[in-house]
Amino acid sequence: MRSRASTGWRTRRNRRTRSRATQRVLISNPALRIAARAATLFLVGSVVSVLALRWIHPWTTAFMIQARVEAALRGEHDYQTDYRWVPYREISPQLAIAVVAAEDQKFPIHAGFDFDAIQDAIEDQADGGPARGASTISQQVAKNLWLWPGRSWLRKGIEAYFTVLIETLWPKRRILEIYLNVAEFGPGVFGAGAASQRFFGEPPARLDREEAARLAAVLPSPRRMHADRPSDYVRLRADKIESEAARLGGPAYLRALSFE
Repeated sequence: MRSRASTGWRTRRNRRTRSRATQRVLISNPALRIAARAATLFLVGSVVSVLALRWIHPWTTAFMIQARVEAALRGEHDYQTDYRWVPYREISPQLAIAVVAAEDQKFPIHAGFDFDAIQDAIEDQADGGPARGASTISQQVAKNLWLWPGRSWLRKGIEAYFTVLIETLWPKRRILEIYLNVAEFGPGVFGAGAASQRFFGEPPARLDREEAARLAAVLPSPRRMHADRPSDYVRLRADKIESEAARLGGPAYLRALSFE
């Protein structure tokens, strides 16, 4: 019978042999070597960037850059990005609960993904209904900061990866704070600070329930809907958001969220 020491030695030797074989393959294949380095750089860079944004406010996002490029391609030379950072404590709690009621009611309790909403969306589409999103606020933050619009599996996979990083490295209130600051509320209007001034002429701390609900109502299509000039559809959606926010318990629903 082989001793445990002998078995352990053979196992370690086999591991070293496999490691050397892998190294030889990488050395002999430049494409694999480049791919391995790129993957390592992506993993390290993504973790560092997500961790840094736990404390550093983003000065721009992938969606802001894309909107500017699209405007330039359309010849809109007067296009400007309206974006100003506002700390969470200076944003009306009515807006925080409105966007949660509208976009992600399980935000305080999920770990980045609402699997019930995903399942419902899949079933609705299978039954012939229109495609609808099931993205959480965490997923939308990942998409807005680093990615591009679209429904490809590649983009969804990268979005899921960043969502896991965000939920692991940031507290919930930080996720919501960044979402409220980078979400698009109108053409070129990003974040609660810019939106409240542009559409209601007041700082975000003074938004009331109706104004907050109207801002949340345009989030699915901020370049087509208007918070300051709401259509009947936006008004009806805003009324529903107010009702859902009240059902959740109002701003008290989010008071347990922590920055720690």
